[in-house]
Amino acid sequence: MNAIQIERERITYRGKLIEVVEQDVSVSGQQKVFELARRGPGTRLIFDSGDRILLTTEYRHELDRYDLRLPGGKVFDTLPQYEEFLRTGGPEVSVAQEAACREAAEEVGLKPLKVRHLATSVCGATVQWDLHYFAVSRWDELPQGQQLEAGEDISASWYAKRDVVEAALNGRISEERSALQLLRYLRDFEA
Repeated sequence: MNAIQIERERITYRGKLIEVVEQDVSVSGQQKVFELARRGPGTRLIFDSGDRILLTTEYRHELDRYDLRLPGGKVFDTLPQYEEFLRTGGPEVSVAQEAACREAAEEVGLKPLKVRHLATSVCGATVQWDLHYFAVSRWDELPQGQQLEAGEDISASWYAKRDVVEAALNGRISEERSALQLLRYLRDFEA
């Protein structure tokens, strides 16, 4: 097995949410330069009523259309916030769960009461952007409903589990990591 040791890291570009990083690494004694894009983690929630799953319909500029999605969003609003958190060495999943609950209140007007961490999806070697997935089996409705940020166009609807499976398979849920997590979550569901 090749042992990889990061010797030095340089940030070659930094935006509000994404930075491009070059890493000088030693791979089994050979010097190499790796490049990656880094973004703070995100969250997604699977609200399960027993026979239905809550999905949002959200206008996505990168798709130039509406998309079915799981409620969720950023754990940290900026890279400096994420970097400060990393310096503390705290547990990322618990911070992600808090952020997921905030996003649920904002996007769908629900306060999660019973939340379970399902999985963390790692994007890949050249793009560092983890998504933390949570299952929600109990919640309260918030009297104020959704509290969308400026520019967000999101509505929420409950879908039969067989329709969610179909949407994950046919591309109506275009975020493929979320489609896969939904299929894993629903794999025991009898259609």
